[in-house]
Amino acid sequence: MKTRTGSRRQLPTWLCIVPMVSIMGIGCTRPSVESVDIPFDVMEKSIPELAASLDAEEVTSRELVAAYLARIKAYDRYGPGLNTMVFINANAAKTADELDAERAAGHVRGPLHGIPVVVKDNYDTIDMPTSAGAIGLASSMPPDDAFQVRRLREAGAIILGKTNMHELARGITTVSSIGGQTRNPYDPTRNPGGSSGGTGAAVAASFAAVGMGSDTCGSIRIPAAHHALVGLRGTRGLASGDGIVPLSTTQDIGGPLARSVEDLAITLDATVGFDPEDEITRRSEGRLPTTFTDALDSTALQGARIAVLEELLGDEAVDQPVRTVIETAVEAMRAHGAEVVEIGETDLSTLLQDASVIGLEFGFDFNSYLAETPGAPIRSLSELIELGLYHHVVDNGIRRSLQVESLDTEEYRERLAKRDIVQRAVQVLLTTYDLAALVYPTIRQTARPVGQPQAGSNCALSAISGLPAITVPAGYAEDGLPVGLEMIGSEFAESNLIRLAYAFEQATRQRRPPHSTPSLVNPAPPVVVEVEQVVDGEGLRGRFTLEDSRRELTFALSVHGVLDADVLFSHIHRRTSSGATGPVLYLLGGRARPRVSGTLPLSADDLSRLVAGDLYVDVHTAKNLAGIAAPLAWISGDEDIRSVSN
Repeated sequence: MKTRTGSRRQLPTWLCIVPMVSIMGIGCTRPSVESVDIPFDVMEKSIPELAASLDAEEVTSRELVAAYLARIKAYDRYGPGLNTMVFINANAAKTADELDAERAAGHVRGPLHGIPVVVKDNYDTIDMPTSAGAIGLASSMPPDDAFQVRRLREAGAIILGKTNMHELARGITTVSSIGGQTRNPYDPTRNPGGSSGGTGAAVAASFAAVGMGSDTCGSIRIPAAHHALVGLRGTRGLASGDGIVPLSTTQDIGGPLARSVEDLAITLDATVGFDPEDEITRRSEGRLPTTFTDALDSTALQGARIAVLEELLGDEAVDQPVRTVIETAVEAMRAHGAEVVEIGETDLSTLLQDASVIGLEFGFDFNSYLAETPGAPIRSLSELIELGLYHHVVDNGIRRSLQVESLDTEEYRERLAKRDIVQRAVQVLLTTYDLAALVYPTIRQTARPVGQPQAGSNCALSAISGLPAITVPAGYAEDGLPVGLEMIGSEFAESNLIRLAYAFEQATRQRRPPHSTPSLVNPAPPVVVEVEQVVDGEGLRGRFTLEDSRRELTFALSVHGVLDADVLFSHIHRRTSSGATGPVLYLLGGRARPRVSGTLPLSADDLSRLVAGDLYVDVHTAKNLAGIAAPLAWISGDEDIRSVSN
């Protein structure tokens, strides 16, 4: 296991941390953003777009910091309450001023100069605690920056804050004792994936230009899939793990999550390469491109040979929605010049069984990290457990790790040996069929409701083999949630994967922002539909207002021409796929209630159906048991109100 043996920097006397949660007396104040007009819209802005605006003096880095903090204030604790951020860097504005001064003096470090980014809370930062989600580490101040954080700062990036994660990285639903439950901006009733779900949700919601996560078995790629982002798990040795709280040092790797392939390539340029504090990175020497942005080729699908790993598509009913999206994505690749090769069934799924070493390595690796961190308030995993300073969702897992007495066992050696076997098996397929990549869904199911387990991950193939895999937005399932397409390639073939991902991205343009976090600059007004319907002298009038940012439908409904006692029920119904009348979706009012009002939270699926015109309001009376129905016909364009009468 590698250790950090470099010199330790003393904590500066001016240190002031601003936590997003009030824990153990850390910090100074809650983050605040003045109620000022934010003239520059950062929503969905790419790194090149932000850099161009900075160069043109349309905005300053300090103003970018303010704009992102405004979005965090609006949507992280309020609005949909995404709960992505656990610490805000109190020095972000000061750093922005320094970088603005450098730019004004004609010194620009590169494309990340003055660009705000966020990092997962298992990356060491000299100016913020590193908790890895555990309350027992909420006041833990690392002695220096993680290697990748240091490289980001050297490139001119502003570390805006740290994101919530699944505690100790031991899960994929992003819940922790320090940060609570992070929610998915595409549907706040769903989990964001994990363990880097805080980073995924923050980047998807435009809380920063790009974010850093870590992947032991899917924790970059699953949040990318759940948030229509691009995420890369690089070849083992591509990027340093120094200063990242370990889950399993032989499987861990850190890397970016981004809204575009280009942003990911830019961030990779700044963060990869040899680090003397992490010997495994020596494998990357002489094997990296001058810049990953050279791989941004929109024609790369033409002539590219790919194959679908059928056994990773899933054949259960619950897998079908994602499978349909992936099959459509593969056809799109074919339509843009890719050659889709049939390779039949493989034995990869069998080879992957009992190959993970996470449960075996964690206790030893975690204790080694604590030993290298003098500022940590706890000194061992057993002490963390004894004090109960962790979330119950990780209880069973960390207790099992504590029971592992040694790594000098036949079981451990056998599991490590499987890595070479799996890597050779993948490489044989790539070579035999002359493939640019093998493709499959990152995860076979869309994001599950908060509190439910998340199944369907295909994380192991890249994690066990050590080969690089990239996730790119593939489309959206029938429930309106994003789906990720994963491509795995040969060792240190990241440029080739970026090339394919970029071509697919440019050809399909699947990325779209979440409904729950709209622009703060010229935000869209609420959409209003007014309905009126009369049947046999009995009628309804209603006004329905959609607050898109909160995914809420407010209603006010009245019935006329009928005795109060003859009013039975009022509902919103869902149309069938054929357009016929469908079943009840929401109850609005019951017996003898001719006037009802309220607010309904909508799922992503219901919102999609509403916008598509597939919902209708129906009042049932003693005379008209079948109902007095009127469509909720939403419209597109600039008009906000549509009256519907039949």
